[in-house]
This record gives sequence, structure tokens and C-alpha cells, in this order.
Amino acid sequence: MRVAGVGLSCMDIYENLGRSYPTGNSVDFVIHLSRLGADTSMVSVVGTDDYGRQMAGVLRREGVDISHLHVAEGRTAMFRMNLNGNDRVHKEKIEGVMVRFALTDEDIEFIAGHDCVHTNFSGRVTGSLPAFKDRGLLTVFDFSTRVFKEEAELALPYIDYAFFSYEQEDDFIKEYMRWAQRLGPRAVIVTLGEQGSLAYDGTRFYREGIVAAERVVNTVGAGDSFCAGFMYGVFQGMTLQNCLLSGAEVASAVVARFEPY
Repeated sequence: MRVAGVGLSCMDIYENLGRSYPTGNSVDFVIHLSRLGADTSMVSVVGTDDYGRQMAGVLRREGVDISHLHVAEGRTAMFRMNLNGNDRVHKEKIEGVMVRFALTDEDIEFIAGHDCVHTNFSGRVTGSLPAFKDRGLLTVFDFSTRVFKEEAELALPYIDYAFFSYEQEDDFIKEYMRWAQRLGPRAVIVTLGEQGSLAYDGTRFYREGIVAAERVVNTVGAGDSFCAGFMYGVFQGMTLQNCLLSGAEVASAVVARFEPY
């Protein structure tokens, strides 16, 4: 299974702690899948600064193909972060070279050589979703907390697995999942924090709890790691129920660490 992460690559910087790490939804996703044995690539852009070199170094060390990790003059994208207990707080986003990121024809040809592609709105490639579908790619999209129909309905017809984050299981999110799945995805998955996760495939809902961590250090990356664990289950032919459990197991290990992988 060849998997491409496409879009945002950035640094999370905790200035008050003197710590930072390379990240991004698709970056975390492909790192976790690489560790699980998948053949992975990252298509994005970094700057000519030390952070860009750090991003490339981490991805290379994790076995991720960076042949299409572009380097542009300027600063690598970053988020200034803080921790409230063990919950992340985004203070400021600096887009840097990501503001000019766009896929080239060569990038699309490269991505088309994969079996699966992962991206999100921050990846700046939603306009390429029809091309991914035309090429027969299994497309995974992380909507995060953006449960807005006006945004989602433009992307959902081109997506196979749609991931959302929400705070609780209620009538709103269950009806939203039904609506979203009718637009095209094979399954709609929602992570619910400490309440676990839900999946809907057009026939029934599947529910799974969390896998308790020995300790919770930082919740950054929990959703991305869950997504990686879930999709690993899909690649292995697991049932949706077991895919939810696989996602919970990977996420449990991540929240016990400071870095998101």
C-alpha cells in the first residue's frame, strides 16, 4: 500500500517551553503509517530555514519519501503553541511558504502513483480532489472540527473516508454523519475525545471507546494518529468496528508523549 500525505507541513513551537517539532495533519498521518509498515510519501513545501531542514530530516528518518517535499525561499509554516494542562492551545498561525503552495502537474502524476491520499482544508489542495478521484485514489480527508455543510458538501463527493472531530455523541452529529455519507464517502468517522469514536457506513453506526493511556502529556496529534490507525485497519481488511479500535490504540500511545508521533 502506497500512501501520500498532501498539504500542510509546519512546526509547532512552544516558546515558553523551549520545544518544537515538525507536524501537520498529513505529516503525522504518514509518519504513523510508515511505522506501521506502509510505503509513504509527503507532498508539501518547506522554507529555506532550519525548520525546513528539520522537517525534511524527520520525514527521511521515518522512512517517508520526500522527493516531492519542495523547498521555497522563506520561512516554513508554523504554529505558536501553548499547553493548558495537557490540552493544546493554538496561539498564532504563520503560513510562511505554505501561502504559495499549489500542486504542479508533476506532483499530481506522482500522487497518482499511490493507492491512497490524505489531506485536509489546510493542505490547500481541495481543488485537486476531483483529479484524485478520477485517478482512482482512495481519498482520506480530515475535516477536523469543521462540521459546516457549506464547506463540506463541496469536498464530500470526492472522498472515501471523511474524518471529523466533535465533542459528544448527540442527535446533531449523528444526523450530520448520515447527511455527509449520502454525498459519497464509504464511511464517515467522528472522534469524540474521551467519549471515543463513531463511524457510519450508510447502514449502521459503530461505536468504540478510548484505549486508556498510562498518562496524558499532550493531546496534539491524537486525531491524526487515530486516523492513521483507522486507515491501517482498512488496509488490513478489518471491520469498521475493529478499525475504530485500531485508531484508538494508536492514539492512546501518542497522547502519552509530547510529540504527535
